[in-house]
Amino acid sequence: MRAMFGTSTEIPGLAPDLLVRDSSGWTPATSLVTENLDTFLDSAGRRWNAQPHAAAALAWKAYTYWLALPAVLGWASARRVPLLTAGDVLLHFNDPRPLVTLGLRADIPVAVLPGDPIAIAGLPQVRVVPDERALLAELRASLLDSHLAPLLDAIHDRVRLGKRTLLGSLSSGVAQGILRSADVIPGPSRENIAALHHALGVEDLIDLVPGPIGKLEVQRKTCCLAFTLPKPKVCKGCCIKS
Repeated sequence: MRAMFGTSTEIPGLAPDLLVRDSSGWTPATSLVTENLDTFLDSAGRRWNAQPHAAAALAWKAYTYWLALPAVLGWASARRVPLLTAGDVLLHFNDPRPLVTLGLRADIPVAVLPGDPIAIAGLPQVRVVPDERALLAELRASLLDSHLAPLLDAIHDRVRLGKRTLLGSLSSGVAQGILRSADVIPGPSRENIAALHHALGVEDLIDLVPGPIGKLEVQRKTCCLAFTLPKPKVCKGCCIKS
């Protein structure tokens, strides 16, 4: 995170160094599908002056990007995956700049491979899995199945938004996270993205296309609806450009 943003303590929308050691004023992310869903969507509507369906699409896009980033970067850089179940992710709406601020419980479980030095430390929050396939399965189970899928269903039930549209933002966010940190992550970006997309089941929602000076860029196959805002925005790589 420091290599990607130049800081790990002053990133709008994330707790300093990601971990929350005093949970006073924070609430588990499970509340997003219950009492805090209206707060989440209304906050997005005010921030972007957006209609409900566009506000929901943009709220989901922002939330999934920042939520997935620790797992995406942890897997790609060190094969260590914080298990981002909704109960182990904390949030609040008290900061004026970001839509919502996210943090991780200090004792959040982490999945690792048997050869990882922390695998033999005997720490209760360390979950040792047998191989790469199992590690990616843990990433999917915690991030998508346990956390994002219930939120996706709640948003889908509240506003007229297709699930493919929402999952397109998750696919794009995962790819952007890898590409923006490519200089400090081992392995080819295309292969890292393909592995994560396959694990999450979102591999058909973006294309990787050549960009300037040989770098890859994301070409989306779905739209986040930013073009519907009062001051329309067409994101780089948006499908409505093609």
